Amino acid sequence: MNHDFDVVSAARNWRFKDVRQVSSDIAGKVFASDVLDMDELRELVSKPVWKSLQATIEKGAPLDPSIADTIALAMKKWALEKGATHYTHWFHPLTGYTAEKHDSFFVPISEGKVIASFSGKELIQAEPDASSFPSGGLRATFEARGYTAWDPTSPAFIMRHSNGATLCIPTAFASWTGEALDLKTPLLRSIEALNKSAQRALKYFGVEANKVSSTLGAEQEYFLIDEEFYFRRPDLVMTGRTLFGAKPPRGQELEDHYFGSIPDRVLSFMTDVENQLYALGIPVKTRHNEVAPGQYEIAPIFEPSNIAADHQQLIMQVLKNTARRYGLVALLHEKPFAGINGSGKHCNWSMSTDTGINLLEPGDTPHENLQFLFFCAAVIKAVDLHQDLLRISVASASNDHRSGRQRSPPSHHVHLPGRPAHRYL
Repeated sequence: MNHDFDVVSAARNWRFKDVRQVSSDIAGKVFASDVLDMDELRELVSKPVWKSLQATIEKGAPLDPSIADTIALAMKKWALEKGATHYTHWFHPLTGYTAEKHDSFFVPISEGKVIASFSGKELIQAEPDASSFPSGGLRATFEARGYTAWDPTSPAFIMRHSNGATLCIPTAFASWTGEALDLKTPLLRSIEALNKSAQRALKYFGVEANKVSSTLGAEQEYFLIDEEFYFRRPDLVMTGRTLFGAKPPRGQELEDHYFGSIPDRVLSFMTDVENQLYALGIPVKTRHNEVAPGQYEIAPIFEPSNIAADHQQLIMQVLKNTARRYGLVALLHEKPFAGINGSGKHCNWSMSTDTGINLLEPGDTPHENLQFLFFCAAVIKAVDLHQDLLRISVASASNDHRSGRQRSPPSHHVHLPGRPAHRYL
């Protein structure tokens, strides 16, 4: 796919291209074309290597270091064929963003020549300088070592830019003593804890499952503003939100904008975003106008939570990068404009077995569905018992700033009957 085109050519290409051909390309050629999924990886390695890796991914077996070189060779071959010149361990530090350090596949040899090289050791682990990343107080600055460790449960993918491509390898990030320095490691640990407990419960219902995963469908809201207006506002440029100026004469009372007809320029932008996300294997399903003026939404369907978390970061990155090609700026701040909706993220969460059973599906007769009632009650009880931990995991200055006003209730008003209010402040 050629991702380097301007607004006019993009609009012209999509306006006159055969719609049936576009649909065929997405279904057969584009979707996950830049992802080294399990089916493609299986074709590149031997059967014993595949079975060993499959046991790690599906059953949580320890990764066998002896197969790392074989997998690295397969990854390198696939990435080079996709036009990649560099690889990176792609991780989620405690910054709210992703991080990456690119290394070239090419290393010099004698007589002024180079070869493409990528070893199993380079695949499994890397050591970036962790001194500049937040650590949650786990270590002093001079204890700066941090290690990225390959997460085989999330597939490697290609990120393209206007002048090339990079192989991205999803990883976890930990200190040299093993403490998590990222957001991915706690998520993977929680998935495994849920798997063990849910499988134990399912045995009482006679349900056979090899794995139970939490699933997530994250709706991403965002604002689009013309670059010209954006650069006239230093507060928007420097902080991502307005800090001064009068409130708009109309806020989100413009009900005709919600689910309204999407402007052609915005729709062209959305189509471009979707095609890039399709290539990354992200199953985006919904696009529409949101309530506030200039506010829109994109939403994928449910996926395993660890993959959905990776995809959510990629969605935000693609939104921001692509907007600039159309003379727009995508604002993802939790509350870009005072008095109207923020750029929210609704995280629709559930649990599913590897056989396709949704454990929070009520069915046609929920009052008779004992399995649903059990897992529903378990979730409610867990939220009641561990509300403080749940609150800590989502509370931040920016998220609390988004809450209240035209969205959810203000955080300081969240209060359960019979409990001291100060526990929820």
